[in-house]
Amino acid sequence: MEKKVYNRIKAVLAEKGKSNNWLAETLDRNINTVSKWCTNKMQPTVESLFEIAEALEVDVRLLLVSTGKE
Repeated sequence: MEKKVYNRIKAVLAEKGKSNNWLAETLDRNINTVSKWCTNKMQPTVESLFEIAEALEVDVRLLLVSTGKE
């Protein structure tokens, strides 16, 4: 069974030229936690998503995989 992808944190980090380490340091979070977010092994809280979006200067919606439904 294929693993479900819920967030685009890793992709947005790459688009911005930033690393997992940078995000962990910026948010004062454990690198293992950030790594799990980036590999979709664990999902950040809604509050954390907004913190990530602010740090990356993007709309929070860019961090989520779209369901394609309006």
